[in-house]
Amino acid sequence: MTAAHGVPLEAILKRQHGVISWRQARAHLTGSAIWHRVGSGRWKRMHLGVYLTHTGPVTEIQQWWIASLAVGNGRPALLSGVTALRVLGLRLPGAPDDVAAIHTILPAHMTDKDPPWNVIVHSSRYLTPADYCRTAPVPCTIPGRSLVDAGQWALTDTVAISIIAAALQQRIVAADEVWAVLENRRRLRRRTVIAAALVDAGGGSESGYEVDFLRLCRRAGLPEPSRQAVRRDRAGRRRYRDVFFEPWDVQVEIDGSQHMEVRGWYADMRSGNEIAISGVRLLRFPGWAVRHRPEEVAADVRAALLAAGWSGPRTERRAA
Repeated sequence: MTAAHGVPLEAILKRQHGVISWRQARAHLTGSAIWHRVGSGRWKRMHLGVYLTHTGPVTEIQQWWIASLAVGNGRPALLSGVTALRVLGLRLPGAPDDVAAIHTILPAHMTDKDPPWNVIVHSSRYLTPADYCRTAPVPCTIPGRSLVDAGQWALTDTVAISIIAAALQQRIVAADEVWAVLENRRRLRRRTVIAAALVDAGGGSESGYEVDFLRLCRRAGLPEPSRQAVRRDRAGRRRYRDVFFEPWDVQVEIDGSQHMEVRGWYADMRSGNEIAISGVRLLRFPGWAVRHRPEEVAADVRAALLAAGWSGPRTERRAA
């Protein structure tokens, strides 16, 4: 069966993985024919005006299509942010709830007051045809725009940076694409954090973080640590400590973006276990926290040093 616009119903259902809107179906079927399919159980109503044309389990890609058609009022709306990145292949195991939700985006003049329960609808005054990804299996924004939106919509800075690092490491998007979006969008939530995460994901940022950490220690009145101190693990291999407060056996590891890569997590955990087994107090901070949350970093380091027997800055001892 073919509609006036020439796209067969079977082709629509194949592309949309068995999901169809009332608007699309009416181009091929009468209203009574649609209701008969729903009433007989051949089709399942998933949302107002959106149907699944089989009764089996709902797959992830079908959930994306349901969200797109529901928010688009029968026409496909764009998935966006971290959802668009997942459509494009991003893997985020163990992701928090705000990543598991389905993010969509509409032009500012459009609204959806009744989206599906698991769908977040964003609006934008800067949505143009150039933001449409033409090759994705579900309508979504292009990778660069998707990553910037994911960064500014994330619940926390940490989640935002994790998504940015994963997307660049998994080659879902190139850094140049993201920089191009940032250049055109001067007013963005977390713009500084997103830009810093892009720089970090290019590699080689750890030494810069260590310099920042040393400056942080001086400003906070903390003792001067040693950098890149050598230790040997249980197998006799040489290991390097990023920052080590030797008299108190307090070690600080400053993680760049590669430490957020999924396959590196377990190796990092094993390394941390080795340090703990040796009796050293280990603190770990993401590099962005050293630059953007220095007060929190200094407070944690100070608490660890005091717990390890440090008596505090000399000025405090004289005052006492």
